[in-house]
Amino acid sequence: MDDQATLTREVLPATSWQPRREAHETRVDTWVEPHLARRRAKRAHPVEDFLFTYYAQRPAGLRRWHPGFGVALEEAGEYLGLKGYVEVSSGSVAAATVSRDFVHGRSRLVRGLHNLLTATASRPAQLGCFGMHEWAMVYRLAPSDVRHAAWPLRLGHDGTDRVVERNRIACSHFDAFRFFTDEARPRNTLSPGRDDRADFEQPGCLHAGMDLYKHAFRLTPMVPSELVADCFELAREIRTLDMRASPYDLSGLGYEPVRVETPEGKQEYAAAQRAFAERGRPLRRRLIEACELLLAA
Repeated sequence: MDDQATLTREVLPATSWQPRREAHETRVDTWVEPHLARRRAKRAHPVEDFLFTYYAQRPAGLRRWHPGFGVALEEAGEYLGLKGYVEVSSGSVAAATVSRDFVHGRSRLVRGLHNLLTATASRPAQLGCFGMHEWAMVYRLAPSDVRHAAWPLRLGHDGTDRVVERNRIACSHFDAFRFFTDEARPRNTLSPGRDDRADFEQPGCLHAGMDLYKHAFRLTPMVPSELVADCFELAREIRTLDMRASPYDLSGLGYEPVRVETPEGKQEYAAAQRAFAERGRPLRRRLIEACELLLAA
């Protein structure tokens, strides 16, 4: 089965891989279809649409199932038109698999993600940010400039600004920090940059947890789509906490606020943050192991 283009560990007959593909599609359709319906209706949702609009993965990409590198699919001619796949023989049956050349061409990406993931996993979870990044993103902004301007601020603009001024801001994630307002940025105790993520990211950060989904889909089709979906599911729940703890009043959408401006809210937030860090740990480990497999190829 193996040749210089592939490194196949497992061959799946159609009776094995097609049910896996169908199960994956059914699972992700519970997330994809409502998003597409809202998009057709031109009705945005600040929580449920975030993973589809902020990240580069399209709904169709999330829905498409891949077995991952090292697995060949028998009777899978439709995969031969997809980027990264080559045809190999499995006895008298043709099979499709991700080529080793494709993996080699992505080695820089894989190595960079491995370095970031292992660095993040090596650190203890820090739970003292209390979601202040969302507040810093609207600090001293004019009402028309607020990102989710369709939704009111729970404490109003002045009250929101006072929360930022009375709390320590300690955001370690560049992709959150870069959206701070100009007035809020100097208040952050850290200065994460685009090129030094591995020096700052830590597993207690909600955005680092959501980004497990980004790392997973960037490795597509080299990793199993079940892993991508697992990361998406966690990221979706994290986003809910992220916005419940934000300054926005989303009660009209059924979201009870986590009032991080109070001691009780801070405790609630930190407990949820700790739980998400624990849930993210095995997913991060699976991604690290996937990267190591790819680098070994």
